[in-house]
Parts: sequence; C-alpha cells; structure tokens
Amino acid sequence: MKERLKELQTEALNQVEAAEDVKALQDVRVAYLGKKGPITEVLRGMGKLSKEERPVIGQLANDIREDIANAIQEKQEKLEEVALEKQLEEETIDVTLPGRPVKVGGPHLLTSIVEEIEDLFIGMGFEIKEGPEVETDYYNFEALNLPKGHPARDMQDSFYITEELLLRTHTSPVQARTMGKKDGKEPVKMICPGKVYRRDTDDATHSHQFTQVEGLLVDKHVRMSDLKGMLDKFAKQMFGDEREIRLRPSFFPFTEPSVEMDISCKVCNGEGCSICKGTGWIEILGAGMVHPNVLEMAGYDPEEYSGFAFGMGPERIAMLKYGVDDIRHFYTNDIRFLKQYHKA
Repeated sequence: MKERLKELQTEALNQVEAAEDVKALQDVRVAYLGKKGPITEVLRGMGKLSKEERPVIGQLANDIREDIANAIQEKQEKLEEVALEKQLEEETIDVTLPGRPVKVGGPHLLTSIVEEIEDLFIGMGFEIKEGPEVETDYYNFEALNLPKGHPARDMQDSFYITEELLLRTHTSPVQARTMGKKDGKEPVKMICPGKVYRRDTDDATHSHQFTQVEGLLVDKHVRMSDLKGMLDKFAKQMFGDEREIRLRPSFFPFTEPSVEMDISCKVCNGEGCSICKGTGWIEILGAGMVHPNVLEMAGYDPEEYSGFAFGMGPERIAMLKYGVDDIRHFYTNDIRFLKQYHKA
C-alpha cells in the first residue's frame, strides 16, 4: 500500500507540473483528491492492515494528500499570475493620452435673465415672492378689479380647469395674496417671477406658456414719479446707461393711471430703424399706479396708501438684449442655440 501511495503521489505531482491552465489543474485536483480518486480507494483498504500498520499508512496518506494540495495551490498561483500578465499586455492603456474633456452645462438664457432681474430689484430693496401656478378665479381676476363678466378678461384668454380654477394668466395674483396677508397695515415691496399660461397661438413672438416678472410697491405717499425713477434705473442697468425711457398712456384694469414703457432702440439709438419700425422706441413693459379698488379689496385704505405695479416678460427682454428673433428658441432646447449664451 505504501508503494501504491508513493506511485499516486508521483503521478499527481507530474500532472500538476504539466497542467497549462487553471482548468487542467482543477481536473487533477478532482482526479486525485476527490471522493472517487485513487488515494481514497487505497485508504478504503486499510481495514485489511494490522493495527500497527494503520496509523503509519494513515499518516502517509495524509502527508501525500497535503503535498499534492500544496503543489496544486502553488501551480495555480503561478498560472493566475501568468494569465494576469498576459491580460495586462493585451489590454494596455496608454495613460499618457490626454483625457476627454467633460462638457459642463450652464443656466438657460431665460434663467439667467430672471436671476439678473431679481438681483437688480433685490438691490433696490424688493423681496422675491412666489405663488401657485394653478390659481383661483378670485385671485387671478376678481381681486385685481376684474369681476366676472368684465370685458377686459378677454385680453387674457385662459386655461380653465373648473369654473373657479385656472392656470394663472399672470403673476399678479401673487401681489393680491401678499397684500391680503398684510391686513392693510404694512407696506409691500416685492417682485414675483414665474410661469404663466394663456390660450395663444405659438409663433415667433407668442407662446401659450411664458414667464413674467411683476412688481408691486404699496406704502404711504407713493407717487408716479417714484415709478418712473425706478423704471429708468431698471432700463439703464439692464440695457445700458445710454438708454432713455418714455411712458405712454395705456389701460390695465388693476392700475389707474396706466402706462406702457418704451426704451430707446439700442440699434439706432433712437434715430429709427427696421427693428424699432422707424420710431426709435421699443415697448418693454406695462405699469401704473395701483387701482384704489385693488387696494380696498386687499384691506388697504386708498386715502392713506398708494402704490405702483409693473409687469415685464423676460423672453421679450432677452430677445431685445441679445437679438433673439424667435421666442420658440427658448423652448425647443436646441443645444446650438443654448450654448451661445453659456458663460464658462
């Protein structure tokens, strides 16, 4: 039995040495060390040995099994090391090549314009207020001096959800809500940027969804001259110190008197060109003194308080400031258009 065990040891070690890959090595392990291997078969015959021979043969068998197992482990480590070196050679990466730059996005042009407007008015002491885009008929119309059946409602063709709920047609409801929280006892100085919705046909200058920034100042002794001075400062900071403004009479149900503001054309400097249609002026926003009815509905005494309001479209401001010729460019997400205004 000793001789047979020695023969098996020699055979196994030779096959371990001859193995060329890990799979062949595993086959040797199973063949010689498995439950059905020849070493196990030899050990099953130990019952025929004398009591003195059994421990000797058992110890020898264990030593041979351990020797074969160690040989397999060493050979496996060598084969794995060779395989790794081969893989590294075949998959070599040239780390000296320059990396591919990661393109970094930036704020959308409209976002930048809105933030610029916000920063400007924050610098003049205004607060930023927000409100719901799904609004009640009361705050969207009635609280702004537009009762049911008022003909001026037709100026803002609306998306109604129910008879009393609609997508807001302007951000003025935020002004009404803010004034209502003051109980007619505290001044208000705020702007409210946000999305608004109107049933309109999309073309180069119109969209069914667009943005507005509206502002409100209510306090004692507020005058039209305060509104003009504030608008003049806004125009110069937004479009340049050389810009001039003019106010023209207009009509808005929630202001009285109402005006529209024009700025001098930056293309021709007021001399007249195709951009300003030969007038030298370009309309930019609407404004006026807050109507007494609006003040009363918000709880303010119009004999004691007065105020002004204004509203502008960031799309229009961006179009004038950067020469954008179609409002749809802001919403089609064409990367070729957007990346022109990305400030690195």
